[in-house]
Amino acid sequence: MEMSKSVSGNCNLLEKTKKCIEELGYWTWPDLLVALKHCQEMQQVGTSSGILEKCLDSIVGRLAITSEASPCASTSSPDSSGLRLSCDTRSTESLKNSFSRANWWFEDLSVLSPNLVEMLVKSMVSRNYNQVIISRFLLYYQKSKFFTASSDEKRQVLEIVIDGLYTLDPSCISCKSLFGILRVVMNLNISKSSRNKLECMIGSQMDQATLDNLLIPSPYGTSYLYDVNLVLRFLKAFLCEGGWRLSPTRMRKVASLMDLYIAEVAPDPFLRLSKFLALVVALPDSARDCWDELYHAIDVYLEVHAGLSEEEKVKVCCALNYEKLSSDACVHLSQNAKFPSKSSVQALVSQQLKLKNLLQGTKNSKPDMDSPCKLNETRGKAKKGEGSEQIVLYSGRSDISGDNENLRAHLQGMQWRVIELEKLCKKMQAQMAKLMKSKTPPTHSTARSLPRLCS
Repeated sequence: MEMSKSVSGNCNLLEKTKKCIEELGYWTWPDLLVALKHCQEMQQVGTSSGILEKCLDSIVGRLAITSEASPCASTSSPDSSGLRLSCDTRSTESLKNSFSRANWWFEDLSVLSPNLVEMLVKSMVSRNYNQVIISRFLLYYQKSKFFTASSDEKRQVLEIVIDGLYTLDPSCISCKSLFGILRVVMNLNISKSSRNKLECMIGSQMDQATLDNLLIPSPYGTSYLYDVNLVLRFLKAFLCEGGWRLSPTRMRKVASLMDLYIAEVAPDPFLRLSKFLALVVALPDSARDCWDELYHAIDVYLEVHAGLSEEEKVKVCCALNYEKLSSDACVHLSQNAKFPSKSSVQALVSQQLKLKNLLQGTKNSKPDMDSPCKLNETRGKAKKGEGSEQIVLYSGRSDISGDNENLRAHLQGMQWRVIELEKLCKKMQAQMAKLMKSKTPPTHSTARSLPRLCS
């Protein structure tokens, strides 16, 4: 239109446009939205402009400033009235109804393309905007776009949402929301990079998951019931991402969850031994205080997979931590015909060692408790004190007497259990002797270990 720098005065359209753009910060919220939509259309046809970045910058700044007030209250510059566009009625009504909420702007910006949303989120993160609100907007954006989007559009939206969530602090996203996204992702062929990011985010919050979250059907074309490989990747991400930040409490939560999951997948007749073992040994021994739940899951697996060879059964039982099995579990294992004979012997040996250590530790602590030197010392201290201190002494004497009675009762119970275990051991020794005679001669290791149990 030949209104460049050569034209001076008020008629220079180029100068008026530049001045208008410089005053973007004074535009009303509806004007910024309309300008952003026009910039989006220009971007789709391949025309780029610096106005887009400035509009996004102004919108993010407005969100930070007017988080508790309606953005329509801002005044506009009179010099920019020439380029002012009509207000979006739907957006205005939405703001009137919900301007006091933190998500009043979700509906207005949900019309943006995935590329613009990606730019918007990056700008928000750089300005330290509330990341909880950003995560909620991304989830709202994903749901609102899915109503009318095609499969390719859904895939693009999901990738942008996942990539945006991945840049936020993990504590800003709930584990439930991530599993909700995962359920949708299962039916769409998103990029491997986005899928890995989603699995890492879920894995980092594995201690907040539930059993229902993990019971994800296996992919099409596989025979086993649940997607065990996916859960193993979650566990790997949990151990890798957490690093030194993994507290014992979090580890125990994940171990309890995995015990439930293993018990759920153990009856699957199509679950391969390698996958079952990978689940059992995925977490370190320190994550569990008791291995009874895993023992029962292995028991179920051996019952369902009765066709396993003796070598395969031994391989499964080698994953057990016999030292962390309860007395009842050890006795049950020693009588369990589904387990190899070596495992039964090992369970009895472990139980007898625990009982002997407990008895030895109790005997060592008893003289210390009944020591007359300590009682005399206590009496001497009581004589120096007042009457209140004498009351404490008498109370202490009665506590010691009660502790001794409880200790004697406990020792009698433990001795009875040792006798019962020795009887059971002799019975097993006789059964194994008959078994060895009918098959092969006993090995030196078995012959040496069995008499030692009953000594």
